[in-house]
Amino acid sequence: MKWEEVCENKQLQDLPFKIELNKWGQIVMSPVKIKHSFYQGRIQRLLESFLKTGEVMPECAINTSDGVKVADVVWCSEERFKIIEDEVSASIAPEICIEVKSSSNKLEEMEGKKNLYLEAKAIEVWLCNEQGKIKFYNQQEELEQSLLVPNFPKQIQR
Repeated sequence: MKWEEVCENKQLQDLPFKIELNKWGQIVMSPVKIKHSFYQGRIQRLLESFLKTGEVMPECAINTSDGVKVADVVWCSEERFKIIEDEVSASIAPEICIEVKSSSNKLEEMEGKKNLYLEAKAIEVWLCNEQGKIKFYNQQEELEQSLLVPNFPKQIQR
């Protein structure tokens, strides 16, 4: 299955699952709980308050070497947004890709997505755990803080 077919399929719309494709075109669905949505929304609002340029977007579909993955929140510069804004799924990852772990995710899956986003040219990948703690990564290493948004908190508060 191709991402365009997923987007156009009426039976796959309005499902309470995050939908992605693996490299064989098979649908992968992950259920999310309220806390996942809370962290996703809070991260989006915080990013918008810290960054005055570019686009902050939830649920951004990104082409990876393992199929289309959907980052929970992304920040994309105006330059990259011009490249991807009319695409069905992003041909290049936004500069910041953020994944919020849900109870259905395994740690290996989160690490795998981090590597896929970096391979797709993300500059930073942030991973938020189920307690709201965020770890920041770039191509080289885990970072003490984000280099692109240095004031972003390491812990999301309720």
